[in-house]
Amino acid sequence: MAEVINMPRLSDTMEEGTVAKWLKQVGDKVEEGDILAEIETDKATMEFESFHEGTLLHIGIAEGDGAPVDTLLAIIGEEGEDISGLLNGGSSGGGGEAAEADSASSTADSASEATPAKEEPPAASGGSAAPAAIPEGVEVVRMPRLSDTMEEGTVASWIKNVGDAVEEGDILAEIETDKATMEFESFYSGTLLHIGIQEGESAPVDDVLAIIGPEGTDVQAVLASAEGGAPAESSAPASEAKSEASSTEAAASAPADTAAGSQEAVADADGSRIFISPLARKMAEDKGIDIRQVSGSGDNGRIVKRDIENFVPAAKAAPAAAPAEAASAAAASAGSAAPAMAPLPVGEERVEEVKNSQMRKVIAKRLAESKFTAPHYYLTIEVDMSQAMASRKQINELPDTKVSFNDMVVKACALALKKHPQVNTTWNGDTTKYNHHVHVGVAVAVDDGLVVPVLKFTDQMTLTQIGAAVKDLAGRARNKKIAPNEMEGSTFTVSNLGMFGILEFTSIINQPNSAILSVGAIVEKPVVRDGAVVPGHTMTITLACDHRTVDGATGAQFLQTLRSYLEFPVTMLA
Repeated sequence: MAEVINMPRLSDTMEEGTVAKWLKQVGDKVEEGDILAEIETDKATMEFESFHEGTLLHIGIAEGDGAPVDTLLAIIGEEGEDISGLLNGGSSGGGGEAAEADSASSTADSASEATPAKEEPPAASGGSAAPAAIPEGVEVVRMPRLSDTMEEGTVASWIKNVGDAVEEGDILAEIETDKATMEFESFYSGTLLHIGIQEGESAPVDDVLAIIGPEGTDVQAVLASAEGGAPAESSAPASEAKSEASSTEAAASAPADTAAGSQEAVADADGSRIFISPLARKMAEDKGIDIRQVSGSGDNGRIVKRDIENFVPAAKAAPAAAPAEAASAAAASAGSAAPAMAPLPVGEERVEEVKNSQMRKVIAKRLAESKFTAPHYYLTIEVDMSQAMASRKQINELPDTKVSFNDMVVKACALALKKHPQVNTTWNGDTTKYNHHVHVGVAVAVDDGLVVPVLKFTDQMTLTQIGAAVKDLAGRARNKKIAPNEMEGSTFTVSNLGMFGILEFTSIINQPNSAILSVGAIVEKPVVRDGAVVPGHTMTITLACDHRTVDGATGAQFLQTLRSYLEFPVTMLA
C-alpha cells in the first residue's frame, strides 16, 4: 500500500521547509533509511531519511520550493500503483493513513497559541469521520507554547472562572513558562465552560487548558472529542462539579468576592481591597511602587503588568495640616515610590527576510559539516615581521614587481607543507591520504559569502607568480567569472584578515583539508632583540588542525618552520 510522506517538522520552531535537493527521483527504488532529500529548515539544512520501502511514485514539492509543515512531500509505494486518490487527498494535507498520522503528530508539536483541536482518527477506507464532532461555536483552548523552549506550563492564577463571560482579548490566566510568568489572552468570545488545569498545576504544551462556548454546551462530549476519547472519570466530573458550584456561589455574592477568587487581593489602609495579579505585585515590589497609587486597567479595576510598567508617580506633596496618621502614611509612600523615569524611546520594529542564495546554503552546510565532524584544535604563534617588511620593500622596488605580505605567507606555507607532509593530508575514515603535491587555497570574500580559489603546485611558484595569480583569481571570483575547477583540489588553506585590522582569529577547516592558517595584522610594538627592548613589528598566526590527522606536536613543528621562513624571507628564495 502506498505511503504518503508529508513535509516533516525537523526543528521545534519549524513552520515550513524548503527542499534544497532531491536525492531520489520518481521511479527510483527506496530502501528504509535511504536519504530522500535535503530539507532546509529555519535552523539548518538536514538530510531526510525514508521510513518506508518501495518505489518513489510522486514528488509533491520541487527543488528550491518551500511549503508548510505537513504538506504532501512524496508518495512511496509499489511500482504502477494507482495513487490518484492519495493525490486528491494530499492537496488538502490529508491523503491516507500515513498522511493523517503525520499530521496528527505534527499538530501536537506546533500549537503556539490556543486553537481548537479537531482530531480525526484514520478510517480503514481512507475516509475521516470523527466519532463526535466539536459543536460549532465551541473552542478548545490548549496550553500554549509561550516561549521557543517551553515544554510545559504552570497556571499561576485564573483571571476568569467557570461561568464568566469572555471577550476576545480578555486575560484568561497567568501562565508560568520556563522563562517568565505571562498573561494569556483569549482569542475567542463566549462563556468559560470548563477549566482543565487548576491554579498551581502544570501540564505539557497542548493539554486542554479550557473550553469556551455557548452556555448549556455538553462539556463532557467536547472533552471526549478533543482528547480522542472519554475524559478521565476521576478528574473531569469532579472538577466540573466543583467549578459549577463555585460559579453558582460567586453569582450570589458581591462582585468583589468573585474577583477575589481569581486574583490576589491586598487590603488597603481603609479596609478596602486592591486586586492585583501576582506578576504585577512582584514587579511593584521590585520597583518600590506603592500599589495604592496605581490605577488598574484590568477586569474590576485589577492591576496588571502593563499598569506597573506605565506607572508614573504623582509629584504631589502631602498637605501641611494633615493629621499625624495621614502624614505618616504619606511619608512611607514617598519613601517607597520609585523616582520618575525618563520617557522611553518609541519606534517601529522592522524585520526583513531575504532568501538565502545557493552559495550561502552551501557555505553553511560545508562549514557545519567540518566543524561538527572534524575535531578542531588551535595553535597560535607570534612572528617577527621586521625582516619580511624590509625584504618586501626591496622586492617591490624592482620593475613590474608587486608582492604582498599575503603572497609571502602563502609561499612560506607551501614550503613548510613539503617539510611536514602530515599537515598536507586528508582524512578518509579507514585511510589517510597523503598529498605529495601542494595546492594552497586562498580565502576570498565576495558579496554572497566566501570562495576559495586554489593555487596549483604553489611550492613551485615564485612570489611574483603567486601575487599575480591571487590577484587574477580573486578579481574573477568577485565578478563571478571564476571557473568551478579553479576552486577545487586544495590541500591547505590560508585565510587573511590582517588588512581589516584583525589581530588574531580562528578559522573553520576547509574540508577535505587537515588544516587552515588564520593570519592577523602586522602591529608595531616593543620587542626584545639581543637582550634589549626595541621597536618591532609582529604578526599573530593561528593554525586550526584536524586532530584525526595532525597531532599537536606536528602542528607546532609546522608553525616553527613557517615562522623561520617568514622571519628570514631570503630562505624562501634559495
